[in-house]
Amino acid sequence: MLLEAVKLAFQAIRRNALRSFLTVLGIVIGVGAVIAMVTIGRGTTAKVTADLAQLGSNLLFVRPGQFGPGRASTDAKPFNVRDVEAIRSQIPGLRAVAPTAQKSFTVIYGTENRLTFVTGTDNDYFITQAWTLAAGRQFLESEMRGGRAVCLVGETVRDKLFGRADPIGHNIRVKNVPCEVIGVLKPKGQSSTGADQDDVVLMPLRVFHRRLAGNTDIGSIGVSARDGVDTAKVQADVERLLRERRNISAGQIDDFSVRDMKQLAETTMATTTMLTALLGAVAAVSLLVGGIGIMNIMLVSVTERTREIGIRLAIGALEGQVLTQFLVEAVVLSLFGGVVGILTGLGLAWLASGGLRVPFVLDTTIILIAFGFSALVGVVFGFFPARRAARLDPIEALRHE
Repeated sequence: MLLEAVKLAFQAIRRNALRSFLTVLGIVIGVGAVIAMVTIGRGTTAKVTADLAQLGSNLLFVRPGQFGPGRASTDAKPFNVRDVEAIRSQIPGLRAVAPTAQKSFTVIYGTENRLTFVTGTDNDYFITQAWTLAAGRQFLESEMRGGRAVCLVGETVRDKLFGRADPIGHNIRVKNVPCEVIGVLKPKGQSSTGADQDDVVLMPLRVFHRRLAGNTDIGSIGVSARDGVDTAKVQADVERLLRERRNISAGQIDDFSVRDMKQLAETTMATTTMLTALLGAVAAVSLLVGGIGIMNIMLVSVTERTREIGIRLAIGALEGQVLTQFLVEAVVLSLFGGVVGILTGLGLAWLASGGLRVPFVLDTTIILIAFGFSALVGVVFGFFPARRAARLDPIEALRHE
């Protein structure tokens, strides 16, 4: 009986191919939108997670000023080298403390030049940022203390200035300062905000201060705790120490911020997950619209086929058989739309992932949910027209023109 109902459903769909196509279009759009939105959202979450992992483990990020809704402050005095040394010597359980000072300068090699970020720091920077070298070496102790102009370049700077040639041993000019390239950083790619992390030049902090910046300001401090050390305690210790050094009395608001990247990662993950769910829910509304379209078309189909229904009922067909016929027709339309919608959604998600440079994360669970929901739409919105067809009076149906 069910197989016969399926055959009849396909025959009815083929008789009105254009109308059937327009009917399932709403389901295709709904399922496709859900699959695409959720897949892109999962890929974005994976990208953000990977970017945060590149910042290093057990990392605290210390900056002058307060940042956030209602408390933005950028006029706080910067840190200095003595603040960095105090953190290193007075806070227990630390693996690395990396000061950073950064400005944009034009970098020149031969006839090529590029405006890029130049960062003054020390070797602890490679630990706090979890950054390794593709070639060359880190700074020597004598270079960091003596102020010799050496630098490491990111992949983007190397590509723009040197092409595929080896830059190690060559001199570039940073602003007007000749600088020997001693290493190339391993590529990191774009951050979650779209910034090119490889468009950077690293120099010893003392050289940066003396020959480029003209001051001893430190814009931020990366603090990496040892494995097993509670970062919350390290954060509290750093805040207490900096309050003492910056003469902030009890009750006064800090003129600096200490952010635990682990907490930031958890908050970001929760936010992206919530946004993904919200986008999926918004897209799912179109499924309901598609279901209403199916119900309307099925009601029209019942009206057009009233005489056919009357004949079937008159020659002995049961109400349940007529109900099954129209219900199966609605479900077949919905499932066909669901399959096409899944393929469409995956295709759109794949294209968008390539354009946005986020991973393509295939989630079989959401595919099964979308497919099941499309079948449910067919059952729910197809039941009323099917019941109406089954309850037609055979005599009145036969009289219908």
